[in-house]
Amino acid sequence: MDFTPTEEQEAARELAGRIFADLATHERLGAAGGGTDTELWKALCAAGIPGAVEETGLLGLVLMLEEQGRVTAQVPFAASCVYGILAVTRHGTEQQRARLLPGLRDGTTVVTGAFPEHGAVVSHDGRLSGTVEWVPWLRDATHVLVPDGTGAPWLVRTEDAARVDPVELTAPWSAGRLVLDGAPGERLGAVDRDGDGDGAGGGDGVGGGGMGAAAGADVLAAARIAFAGLQAGVCAGSLARAVEYTSVREQFGRPLSTHQAVQLRAADAHMDTEAIRVTAYEAAWRFDEGLDATGAALTAAWWASEAGKRVVHSGQHLHGGMGADLDHPVHRHFLWGRQLDAYLGCGTELLAELGDLLAEGDLS
Repeated sequence: MDFTPTEEQEAARELAGRIFADLATHERLGAAGGGTDTELWKALCAAGIPGAVEETGLLGLVLMLEEQGRVTAQVPFAASCVYGILAVTRHGTEQQRARLLPGLRDGTTVVTGAFPEHGAVVSHDGRLSGTVEWVPWLRDATHVLVPDGTGAPWLVRTEDAARVDPVELTAPWSAGRLVLDGAPGERLGAVDRDGDGDGAGGGDGVGGGGMGAAAGADVLAAARIAFAGLQAGVCAGSLARAVEYTSVREQFGRPLSTHQAVQLRAADAHMDTEAIRVTAYEAAWRFDEGLDATGAALTAAWWASEAGKRVVHSGQHLHGGMGADLDHPVHRHFLWGRQLDAYLGCGTELLAELGDLLAEGDLS
């Protein structure tokens, strides 16, 4: 395994990092409230950051998501890249790629995903029905990728949903409740035999049955890895703020950072953050190399969930009374860390799934 970024990956990370650092400031985040920073999203797309994922792969995306997480930038970057660009590039037909990728690159098309929900939506002759209680960035999305009862991924235009009800989460992710009632869907990778462009005429051909379920599992693994990378950045940002604060805040005539208890708490948070990062890198590397990444994705997600929760709690705790201030920048890291913990499935759920893989002997 070699996690050393390529020149293209490093260049994409540096550019994304500069844009996030310049525009996702404390003042702008405060002004954005619970919504998306549309100017930041436009800047990222104008710089070609989402489109770069096609060249840099999932590892490149993880590197860029770390930069987003450091500043908790409020844009649908992770969702649109993993459920849109990566999913369409890997599993879409030639027609779907030609039609969808240009909009995904320039940001006019935004895709989110109703994952890891399974079985909440059923399909019948290309019409989808069901309810997903909350989907991140749904209020910003033009399309949503949903798995049917078999796990096969379907692309649905949000304007075709029966309802998109706003949902407020722990973190400001512009989430919504998705209600489908016979909405036309386009199965990702399905051959459009009826020629109407909706992908519903493929029956159980390409993208259907077991192949569709495999595509859904691949998308889910990529999502877990990507959001674990985002959590690595959230934790790194929280820890950096704690280090800065404890280095200047004095107690009993000396900086807090000189107290052994503070040092040990920060050291544990550093090790947890590194564990999240290295497991996300390994899983992304396996994914990009075409190796089975299911177990590695679950491992990365577990570390991001369990360790991420510890790190953002430590970051807030090390700020003392300031950490209880809802307007303090470190509080955003706390909110994002807890939201990512919930979105990834929480540690016990992920361990149960990982245990099933071990019991079946399917873990690489």
